[in-house]
Amino acid sequence: MEELVKYKQSQQLTYHVACLSETDQHKHFTYLGVDCFTIKAPKLGPARVIAYDMMAIRYALKLIKDQKIKHPIFYILGNTIGAFMGPFARKIKRIGGRFYINPDGLEWRRSKWSRPVQAYLKYAEKCMTKKADLVISDNTGIEGYIKQMYPWAKTTFIAYGTDLSPSGLLKNDSKVKDFYKKWAIKDKGYYLIVGRFVPENNYETAIREFMTSSSERDLVIICNYEGNAYFEDLRQKTEFDKDKRIKFVGTVYDRPLLTYIREQAFAYIHGHEVGGTNPGLLEALAHTDLNLVLITEFNYTVALDAARYWTQDNGSLAQLINQFDKQENFAEYGQRAKEIIVNYYTWEKIVEEYEDLFLHES
Repeated sequence: MEELVKYKQSQQLTYHVACLSETDQHKHFTYLGVDCFTIKAPKLGPARVIAYDMMAIRYALKLIKDQKIKHPIFYILGNTIGAFMGPFARKIKRIGGRFYINPDGLEWRRSKWSRPVQAYLKYAEKCMTKKADLVISDNTGIEGYIKQMYPWAKTTFIAYGTDLSPSGLLKNDSKVKDFYKKWAIKDKGYYLIVGRFVPENNYETAIREFMTSSSERDLVIICNYEGNAYFEDLRQKTEFDKDKRIKFVGTVYDRPLLTYIREQAFAYIHGHEVGGTNPGLLEALAHTDLNLVLITEFNYTVALDAARYWTQDNGSLAQLINQFDKQENFAEYGQRAKEIIVNYYTWEKIVEEYEDLFLHES
């Protein structure tokens, strides 16, 4: 949502954005010229997001009535509310509104959920396709899945976006020097992984394969591993702590610094297998020349011939690493990647498509 607001072009659209809060209920504030309101949802474990969605829709309906808003569009990210959406969908229709959904990947496939939760999420997904006026997928693979599984659903494809702007940093900038010194790395001296620290992003396979490779470079892993039980589980399974090349560096919230780290990576390793268009893959294509990507339908429809692909078979990624590790120039791959971003994934293009949809879809 932030990008829809930041890159907004049409003056005919007014956005109202619900925000989860730990302290405030129905507090309004302005961000980038947009009305944002807080929802303080009860802490109910995995069910909290359902309560949040219900409370947000209920309050939005009140705002629409109070402010006499005509032809409102409700755009919900994620399917979790699905089983409870029926009454809200009917209310939205009664006031002349429309309800769009972005499934945000295949949440029910994520291994962090227990089987009962996965079963609910799959059912919620089905419910949402029945109630929504339109399903907006950010990946053609996701749209194809929706069409195949739920032929009654009306669907469209609008990609996720990214920013091609360079970091603007040099290697002698203090923040770069401090980071490099802390982790004993150098330009083009490391492979890079960036992403949520969850099993379905295939950290175990990537680490095992890198440890098997003959590369003398480091593997820099940027993720929220601190306090995560998966970290200890991974350490026991792979014994990565015995390989000085493997470096978990935590999170990097400084955007220019993170972009510089991407720019100077020898290669980016992408192991995500669940979801649609992954923002991390788009950022890698925008800023890193050589991208080694797990082959899935979702990943291939984004990276196309701008990446090299590996499977989860033993030796697949290690072989790719050994193949490219002694090479130096990957500008051809980098050029293809940037052309893909320019042609399909700039925020200006994405926002234009969304605004055209909001203004003209009927």
